[in-house]
Amino acid sequence: VVDLPWRYKLLLPAVSSLPLLVAYQGSTYVMVPSFLQTWLPSVVHLGIAYKVYMGLLAVFCANAINIHAGINGLEAGQSFVIACAILAHNVYAIAIQGHEHSNLNHHVFSFTLVAPFAAVTLALLWYNWFPSRVFVGDTFTYFAGMTFAVVGIEGHFSKTLLLFFAPQILNFVYSLPQLLRIVPCPRHRLPRFNSKTGKLEGVKSHLNLVNLFLVVLGPMEEDKLCA
Repeated sequence: VVDLPWRYKLLLPAVSSLPLLVAYQGSTYVMVPSFLQTWLPSVVHLGIAYKVYMGLLAVFCANAINIHAGINGLEAGQSFVIACAILAHNVYAIAIQGHEHSNLNHHVFSFTLVAPFAAVTLALLWYNWFPSRVFVGDTFTYFAGMTFAVVGIEGHFSKTLLLFFAPQILNFVYSLPQLLRIVPCPRHRLPRFNSKTGKLEGVKSHLNLVNLFLVVLGPMEEDKLCA
């Protein structure tokens, strides 16, 4: 087992995303929300700043699923849900908007990558659900995250992709004090298992959504927690 420090886990996705950013041929313009157009133009050219954003997106996607984990079925389950959301987005763009859509080929590309990913992840989820017979580990979580980053960037819907990562963004923001070492951060921020009740109990000092959910709603069995 390779026990890499977090600083390398942040650096490696950034380096591995460089060929992806070099190959990116899409627009670097962004639409400004209407309520801000009083002070800003309707379209802003970000240039290299947009590619920096996409590089940070790759780092975030690669790590977001990995830190929102720890119970049976959660890693594979959230990956399957995100994959289904991407497929629905692609199908809408292909079927509803048809050949008039400027990004049609990009959505076809995204669909051809995510469809098989969703299929194999569903099979994995069958074995990873409580009680798990297969443990995914970092190998799957980083693979899943980078898959989403690739289709989001090359499919030209990197901003929409963030909507599908809403729970992971909330988990990341809530975890920031520990990730930045403002407060002590244990290596594994898992809930506590009570052998007498057979339930998982939230740990207040472990700042992630799994523990927060248990602290707010009380102890519960692992299969109900993931569901």
